Amino acid sequence: MLGSSRTAVTAIVAVLVGIAGLSYVLARAVAPAGAQPAAAQAPKGQAALVEFTTDGKLKQPVGYRKWVFVGSPLTPNDLNDGEASFPEFHAVYIDPESFAHYEKTGEYRDGTVLIKELSSVGSRKSPAGNGYNQGEFTGLEAAIKDSKRFKDEPGNWGYFSFGHKYPLKKEVAPNPTAACNACHDQNAKKTGLVFSQYYPVLRAVAPKSK
Repeated sequence: MLGSSRTAVTAIVAVLVGIAGLSYVLARAVAPAGAQPAAAQAPKGQAALVEFTTDGKLKQPVGYRKWVFVGSPLTPNDLNDGEASFPEFHAVYIDPESFAHYEKTGEYRDGTVLIKELSSVGSRKSPAGNGYNQGEFTGLEAAIKDSKRFKDEPGNWGYFSFGHKYPLKKEVAPNPTAACNACHDQNAKKTGLVFSQYYPVLRAVAPKSK
């Protein structure tokens, strides 16, 4: 009787081992060639935040409105003789990991992504009084610090514009150096080529020098 019980247990164990082995084989067969573990497919940092095409174009970012909002500067036409270079509101977001790094070091880490979402100047009257209120979304831009991809650009920053009018472009090539990089290099060199002095959230968390 005891021998029969041992035989039954042995048989059950063999079946379970066989099922486990079959499951492993099937999983390997179903997985696409070159597949990597989930952690390797979505590492922390830039790779998980933005996506590029094989020819170096940036795909339109998503999810950035859940990032850290740092400020929304405005240089309206009214104050620039009707011809402001950037007359829209600029709602600026930074990815959370880069924000935490900036809070600790006062520097922008390699992989930092800044998103600038543009909106028009809308109604100038509200229950609170006269002023500048945001209108409709009009455009989208991005700045990415990448020492490998933009190794020859000032500060290793690449700048992208998806347009200032809807519908926006789905993917875009980097702006020419003279379009953005040169201005940032000339006017924001002391702040890591980011106009952080206009972003109150960044000013508030920047480490204070002793």
